[in-house]
Amino acid sequence: MTLRAGAIWTALILLIGWPLAVAATSPLLAWRGPVYVLAGLAGVAALALLPVQPLLIRGTLPGLGDAAGRRVHRGVGLTLVFLIVVHVAGLWITSPPDVIDALAFRSPTPFAAWGVIAMWSAFAAAALAALRRPLHLKPAIWRAAHTALAAIVVIGTIVHAVLIEGTMGTLSKTVLCGAILAVFAVTLKERRVWVPLLRRWR
Repeated sequence: MTLRAGAIWTALILLIGWPLAVAATSPLLAWRGPVYVLAGLAGVAALALLPVQPLLIRGTLPGLGDAAGRRVHRGVGLTLVFLIVVHVAGLWITSPPDVIDALAFRSPTPFAAWGVIAMWSAFAAAALAALRRPLHLKPAIWRAAHTALAAIVVIGTIVHAVLIEGTMGTLSKTVLCGAILAVFAVTLKERRVWVPLLRRWR
């Protein structure tokens, strides 16, 4: 492994591990039950994995070719869906009324609505990926739709996380969210997924 490759992987591991470590050792968890703790950490883990997806699409991560990168991208996507399910299910077990209010967009806490929007967008992105071949979607349409859903996931999740004053440290959360936005924005600029559609509609 080259020095550059080692630096990239080290930075990514620190970016993911830092907020997880801060959340796992938060004093706010001292009096919480194991289900609540698991649900909270699943949410933090999902947020921490978000920058991995655009990095895989860009081919930034050393040692992963195009084929391997696509496989890992799909695997991380499924992991994100699993973590979201664990997060919501855990919160449901600890407080069903709060989850019902959030799903119905009746929650008095603004972060809840953003979390629900991000959740359904993540599920839709995963479903679209699974149905891409059965639906015979054209590559340009598939990329544009999948990217649009991913953008909603990114924005919704970041706003959801920023509005919550919980176990994540302010600094680690700010750095992570900033990294997610930066990587996603650069990927959007490079990929230009909507350009083929705009040219077709002119």
